[in-house]
Amino acid sequence: MGKGFFEVPVAVNEPVKSYAPGSAERKEVSETYNKMYNSTVEVSLYINGKDIKTGDTGTMSPPHDHKHVLGTYHKAEKKHVEEAISTALEARKKWSVMPWEQRAAIFLRAAELLAGPYRAKINAATMLAQSKTIHQAEIDAACELIDFLRFNVQFMTEIYAEQPESTSDAWNRLEYRPLEGFIYAITPFNFTAIAANLPASAAMLGNVVVWKPSDSQIYSAKVIMDVFKEAGVPAGVINVVMGDPVMITDTLLASPDFSGIHFTGSTHVFKDIWQKIGTNIHNYKTYPRIVGETGGKDFIVAHKTSNPKQVATAIARGAFEFQGQKCSAASRCYISKSIWKDVEKYLKEDVASFKIGSPEDMSNFITAVIHEGSFDKLASYIDQAKKDSDAEIIAGGNYDKSKGYFIEPTVIKTNNAKYSTMCTELFGPVVTIYVFEDDAWEETLHLVDETSEYALTGAVFSEDRYALETAVKILENAAGNFYINDKPTGAVVGQQPFGGARASGTNDKAGSKLNLYRWLSPRMVKETFVSPTNYRYPFLG
Repeated sequence: MGKGFFEVPVAVNEPVKSYAPGSAERKEVSETYNKMYNSTVEVSLYINGKDIKTGDTGTMSPPHDHKHVLGTYHKAEKKHVEEAISTALEARKKWSVMPWEQRAAIFLRAAELLAGPYRAKINAATMLAQSKTIHQAEIDAACELIDFLRFNVQFMTEIYAEQPESTSDAWNRLEYRPLEGFIYAITPFNFTAIAANLPASAAMLGNVVVWKPSDSQIYSAKVIMDVFKEAGVPAGVINVVMGDPVMITDTLLASPDFSGIHFTGSTHVFKDIWQKIGTNIHNYKTYPRIVGETGGKDFIVAHKTSNPKQVATAIARGAFEFQGQKCSAASRCYISKSIWKDVEKYLKEDVASFKIGSPEDMSNFITAVIHEGSFDKLASYIDQAKKDSDAEIIAGGNYDKSKGYFIEPTVIKTNNAKYSTMCTELFGPVVTIYVFEDDAWEETLHLVDETSEYALTGAVFSEDRYALETAVKILENAAGNFYINDKPTGAVVGQQPFGGARASGTNDKAGSKLNLYRWLSPRMVKETFVSPTNYRYPFLG
């Protein structure tokens, strides 16, 4: 067959559509949303290219309309998980040796399907299943996912091109092999793009995957698989199982062929999985790759020289977009005393202007949190803040789950820098403010660094470059994604590789080559052109 050093299309970030009133894209997504809302779907397991129905089902409902049923999904038994493993390993025989440009073409096609015919559907599914506004769905399910696919193809080719030096008498070559075995992908509810990227990035490099999406994201996960199937991902390369997470995980981690996990979710679950991998380490054929992005308790720190309106806007967007259900969401804020009154004024005005309700009404900025468990947890912290003497609610504080799981965006002010909501990850539309003395800048930065076990994102506002320099140094290990004069959310593929350390994960930076290296096992090949025929070296005389 023909050969060539192939160049892929240069990756560019997908433009974000406006969905302004009267726009064609707004009309299309509204029609798609209503059509999907008024129909039901049945989501099967997907193993070896076949839909498998087990009869043991769960229901899917919109968080903003939890009495309405969108459809059902089937839950796996242990035998189905074992079948997914054997199927993946069989598929690996052909997939792992497929020319890289053929794999690249599949995922580039998937990106174009999402950019075109599937755009309204993936956005509407994300609006319905995860209660995202159209803007949040667009930047996630459409644009970020398209970016992951395009940029990962480009990163893959750049990695393959990285080769060692050779000499006139020996040719040194690096082969980038997929891992030997299968990858287990566990994905969260909050980002459709992450749900697709975790299995796709590993598969793109020749690996085979067993994927367990979140129970709260299965509806849009089905659309992802519809795209992958139409794009040409072969049977057995990505297998999808839903159901009991402990049973699924234990079954997969017990296999000698387990070679890696690609995880986004809670810190506690990730640590438990790491522990199980350690317990099973003597059973594996290779040392598994462990890649995880977990929680965050993300901060905004505002120096006395900051612009109060900019700080308030960063809090309003950083804390409350998608109801604060981002690992990167601003959750604790440290505001210098001399600017606090202005920040408070602007922030209260913003919160008071928020419209809350279903994402179907595109004038709403806030919708529902993901499920009743999240709602109840958040309500309990709000209720406690109403009782505690060292905290006060200065905006919001109400909630209602009669129709949907709606938590009013809530701002808590505390005089206790270690108050519970300054330390605990809440994952909802609740932000806590601590006001510090103007001359306590360095002291406050150390406080920020020492308060949380997490280190995912953080932001510092200041017009004083010396103050910023100090913050960058003191907070060196406090955030894997560090923002200066900007909110701590909104990382863009190819521009801000995403991930954090400490209890926030392994910091393997999704949206960059750094993540893809983890799913490759290089082989060094040295070919000597004229081999020696005498063992003696010159020093022997």
